[in-house]
Formats: sequence, structure tokens, C-alpha cells
Amino acid sequence: QVQLVESGGGLVQAGGSLRLSCAASGRVRSIYTMGWERQAPGKQRELVAHITDSGITTYADSVKGRFTISKDNAKATVYLQMNSLKPEDTAVYYCKTSLRFGPVERQYDEDYWGQGTQVTVSS
Repeated sequence: QVQLVESGGGLVQAGGSLRLSCAASGRVRSIYTMGWERQAPGKQRELVAHITDSGITTYADSVKGRFTISKDNAKATVYLQMNSLKPEDTAVYYCKTSLRFGPVERQYDEDYWGQGTQVTVSS
């Protein structure tokens, strides 16, 4: 298992910046991807960004050019730098990690989420 602890959420004005952090502990050697999802009130949870163990990144179209995901393997920590924030970025942000096990022909993944951190962007 893996435990995820998030930090860095808060209230910011539109156009401002925040940096989220998520530190993993436990079976960190099996981590395949780390990333962030978010859920706004009344909306479905959506992918924000994730990064693989080899450093390949994926972003939602809505955040491309504004958010940057990065990781520190030594600390088993993933970061989300959020710039040019908009009111529509307001949501609870959840750190997510996928652990991968088994040989290539029989691989399987386990997903874990953090408790979530609130990001509120005022207009």
C-alpha cells in the first residue's frame, strides 16, 4: 500500500499561483504514475495532470500552458505548479498514484488517492 499526504491548497485571486505537493510513503518503489485529479461541486472528477516514472507528462486541455507537474523521485513527491489560476479551477484536488506489479505479460495496477486539498480561486 501507499499513503499520500497533500499540501498547498488555499484561496487565491484569479491570475495568482499555488503549488500543490503530494508526498508518498509505503511501497513507493512500485509507483508507476503520480498525478492530480480534481472535482468541482456538482461536477465529475477529472484528470488534471500526471507523470510517469520515466517522466512522461499528461495534462488536461484546460490546464495546458498554465499548470506544470514535476516530481522528486528521492522524496517520492509530486508537485503541481498552478499559474494564471481561474475561478473555474476551483475544486478539491486529489493526489493519485498508480502502483504497478507483476511481469510484463501479467501486469496489474493498484490506484490510491489522497484526502484532497481545497483550491479556491476568487474572481
